[in-house]
Amino acid sequence: MAVDAPDRLNEQIAGLDALEIQVKRKRGIPALLWGRIWPMLIAVGIVLAIWEGVVLAGFWPEYVFAGPFTALQELGARLGTAEFWHAIATTMRRGITGFALAILAGVVVGAAVSRVRLLRAAFGSLITGLQTMPSIAWFPLAILLFGLNESAITFVVVLGAAPSIANGLITGVDYTPPILLRAGHVLGLRRVALYRHLILPASLPSFLAGLKQGWAFAWRSLMAGEILVIIANQPSLGEQLHYARELADSARLLATMIVILVIGVLVDVLFGVADSALRQRWGLDQRIG
Repeated sequence: MAVDAPDRLNEQIAGLDALEIQVKRKRGIPALLWGRIWPMLIAVGIVLAIWEGVVLAGFWPEYVFAGPFTALQELGARLGTAEFWHAIATTMRRGITGFALAILAGVVVGAAVSRVRLLRAAFGSLITGLQTMPSIAWFPLAILLFGLNESAITFVVVLGAAPSIANGLITGVDYTPPILLRAGHVLGLRRVALYRHLILPASLPSFLAGLKQGWAFAWRSLMAGEILVIIANQPSLGEQLHYARELADSARLLATMIVILVIGVLVDVLFGVADSALRQRWGLDQRIG
């Protein structure tokens, strides 16, 4: 008996699906990690080559703009000192503390503004304005309010990150399908329960994007704060940038900048892992090729 065209098409589609599943199963964790690492290695090689080319061109003397090998040697030497690791620990502690407070403030403000029309009309544009305001502009006020201490740095970090987090949540709530809200009301979800079990899960993609952008603003604000607010007996990455500039030590300056860049890349990888997990959970991880 001849096979009908729709049945033949279904068999072909099923065969393709089975082939795709087999290919996905063959790709283990090492292959996935290598797929993420090798493009980064190529990018690093290109940057180092351009860096070395600029140094060889002789636009600036060595003490102003050190070469990549000199900076990496300086970095290797400093990684063996306790002070350098203390500086990294201090900077990360400040960054994580400020970012956690920014998440708390951003979620509270974003949840209130997204659901109350009066608050949206009053503060919606103000939140966006705060997001676009340079963090460095807050430091004179922060120093006047808190003095030259960690509270001034934390104040600016929170102000730098919270608006992005709030806007991410607001955008996610705005794009929550109305049918989900109606279903939540039918199931008896109200206020806090509605946010916890329906709105927040539905707005996770936009909220995650807001968290990622908020961390970028928090990290920039933190670096600016540590350069401006030097606290005695508390070494930090920003403080080391400041003193390297004062001493015209370009190798030390560039070595510290490399560490700051690497930390930023690692945090971006963590957000990428969270985003991939969210996509897989929602069935959106469909790659072509």
